[in-house]
Amino acid sequence: MNFRPLHDRVLVRRVEAEEKTLGGIIIPDTAKEKPQEGEVVAAGAGAKNDKGEVAPLDVKAGDRILFGKWSGTEVKVNGEDLLIMKESDILGIVG
Repeated sequence: MNFRPLHDRVLVRRVEAEEKTLGGIIIPDTAKEKPQEGEVVAAGAGAKNDKGEVAPLDVKAGDRILFGKWSGTEVKVNGEDLLIMKESDILGIVG
Protein backbone atom coordinates (compact mmCIF):
# COMPACT_ATOMS: atom_id res chain seq x y z
CA MET A 1 0.00 0.00 0.00
CA ASN A 2 1.35 3.43 -0.86
CA PHE A 3 -0.33 5.34 1.99
CA ARG A 4 1.18 6.10 5.40
CA PRO A 5 -0.81 7.96 8.07
CA LEU A 6 0.87 10.87 9.83
CA HIS A 7 1.61 11.30 13.54
CA ASP A 8 -0.85 9.38 15.79
CA ARG A 9 -3.29 8.32 13.09
CA VAL A 10 -4.03 4.76 11.94
CA LEU A 11 -5.57 3.34 8.77
CA VAL A 12 -8.19 0.66 9.53
CA ARG A 13 -10.04 -1.92 7.42
CA ARG A 14 -13.43 -2.84 8.89
CA VAL A 15 -14.02 -6.53 9.64
CA GLU A 16 -17.24 -7.73 8.05
CA ALA A 17 -20.15 -8.40 10.41
CA GLU A 18 -21.84 -11.77 10.66
CA GLU A 19 -24.71 -12.46 8.26
CA LYS A 20 -26.72 -14.38 10.89
CA THR A 21 -27.57 -13.97 14.55
CA LEU A 22 -26.78 -16.72 17.05
CA GLY A 23 -30.39 -17.91 16.69
CA GLY A 24 -29.95 -18.36 12.92
CA ILE A 25 -31.89 -15.28 11.78
CA ILE A 26 -30.39 -13.78 8.61
CA ILE A 27 -29.86 -10.02 8.85
CA PRO A 28 -30.52 -8.06 5.61
CA ASP A 29 -27.94 -5.47 4.46
CA THR A 30 -30.30 -2.58 5.18
CA ALA A 31 -30.66 -3.56 8.85
CA LYS A 32 -26.97 -4.18 9.54
CA GLU A 33 -24.93 -1.76 11.58
CA LYS A 34 -21.39 -1.06 10.50
CA PRO A 35 -18.98 -3.22 12.50
CA GLN A 36 -16.94 -1.60 15.25
CA GLU A 37 -14.08 -4.02 14.81
CA GLY A 38 -11.26 -3.67 12.33
CA GLU A 39 -7.72 -4.49 11.36
CA VAL A 40 -4.94 -1.90 11.38
CA VAL A 41 -3.57 -1.58 7.84
CA ALA A 42 -0.96 1.11 8.56
CA ALA A 43 0.04 3.30 11.50
CA GLY A 44 1.83 6.63 11.82
CA ALA A 45 5.11 7.14 13.67
CA GLY A 46 3.51 8.56 16.82
CA ALA A 47 2.61 11.86 18.46
CA LYS A 48 5.07 14.35 19.92
CA ASN A 49 4.94 14.90 23.67
CA ASP A 50 5.61 18.16 25.55
CA LYS A 51 9.38 17.63 25.31
CA GLY A 52 9.23 17.24 21.52
CA GLU A 53 9.98 13.51 21.64
CA VAL A 54 7.95 11.15 19.47
CA ALA A 55 5.93 8.68 21.57
CA PRO A 56 5.36 5.49 19.52
CA LEU A 57 1.84 4.12 19.02
CA ASP A 58 0.55 1.11 20.96
CA VAL A 59 -0.95 -0.44 17.80
CA LYS A 60 0.80 -1.74 14.70
CA ALA A 61 -0.21 -3.04 11.29
CA GLY A 62 -2.07 -6.35 11.58
CA ASP A 63 -3.63 -5.70 15.02
CA ARG A 64 -7.38 -6.34 15.39
CA ILE A 65 -8.98 -3.43 17.23
CA LEU A 66 -12.30 -2.19 18.59
CA PHE A 67 -13.27 1.43 17.99
CA GLY A 68 -16.22 3.71 18.73
CA LYS A 69 -19.34 3.70 16.57
CA TRP A 70 -18.73 7.19 15.16
CA SER A 71 -14.93 7.07 15.14
CA GLY A 72 -12.76 7.93 12.19
CA THR A 73 -13.21 9.35 8.72
CA GLU A 74 -14.09 7.14 5.78
CA VAL A 75 -11.55 7.31 2.95
CA LYS A 76 -11.01 5.40 -0.28
CA VAL A 77 -7.44 4.19 -0.82
CA ASN A 78 -6.59 2.13 -3.93
CA GLY A 79 -10.33 1.58 -4.50
CA GLU A 80 -10.89 0.13 -1.02
CA ASP A 81 -13.10 1.76 1.64
CA LEU A 82 -11.03 2.29 4.81
CA LEU A 83 -11.15 4.41 7.97
CA ILE A 84 -8.51 6.80 9.22
CA MET A 85 -8.64 7.68 12.91
CA LYS A 86 -6.52 8.90 15.79
CA GLU A 87 -5.10 6.33 18.15
CA SER A 88 -7.21 7.85 20.95
CA ASP A 89 -10.38 6.71 19.08
CA ILE A 90 -9.30 3.07 19.50
CA LEU A 91 -10.93 1.37 22.48
CA GLY A 92 -8.70 -1.69 22.63
CA ILE A 93 -6.81 -4.47 20.88
CA VAL A 94 -8.61 -7.80 20.40
CA GLY A 95 -6.67 -10.93 21.47
